[in-house]
Amino acid sequence: MEDKSKQLVQMISDMQEEDAVKLAREMLDAGYDPVKLLGHCREAMEMVGKRYEQGEYFLPELMLAGEMLKAIGDMAKPLIKQDAEGAKTVGTILIGTVQGDLHDIGKNIVTFMLEINGYKVIDLGIDVPVENFVESIKQHKPQVVGLSGFLTLAFDAMKQTIEAIKQAGLRENTKIMIGGGQVDETIKTYTGADAFGLNAMDAVSLCKQWVPA
Repeated sequence: MEDKSKQLVQMISDMQEEDAVKLAREMLDAGYDPVKLLGHCREAMEMVGKRYEQGEYFLPELMLAGEMLKAIGDMAKPLIKQDAEGAKTVGTILIGTVQGDLHDIGKNIVTFMLEINGYKVIDLGIDVPVENFVESIKQHKPQVVGLSGFLTLAFDAMKQTIEAIKQAGLRENTKIMIGGGQVDETIKTYTGADAFGLNAMDAVSLCKQWVPA
């Protein structure tokens, strides 16, 4: 199955949509761990992101990759959620990919993992304007906000979003985590976030610290 996982990463990163979705379906049908499968999708997306930033790929490729990964995510999500049925809600998490960024596979994996762990997740989607985050915090009153961004241009959008949350008087009672392909301690400080996560398990661990069951 390891060969198939490498093949899947290659197919996604090479834009072989039909073959990638078919292989993912075969792997899931054979009992492959859906969380691991989504991890391979994230790995492929990192390759796509690098090719985009190096000028090898452009917006159409990013959009195709997003469609591919949504199709695979739609297959994997019900399999993950089966184990979580009947669990009580621990807390509310608001999550979205910041304005200017169209990546969502990492965000989707985080959403799935949080839901499995009993959190109610409000997913605002991709390319989310600053004001949408602010209004949604007012409406849903989440304990944690997750800002996702894969491209380096997302860092400024994260900073602007957190500043707007602060100006709206909503920062004090809201923990903010950031995630994406290239976040680190420096980016965390630059954006004004409380913490950063390198993967979905980091995000779950942070939420468990901030909003314990």
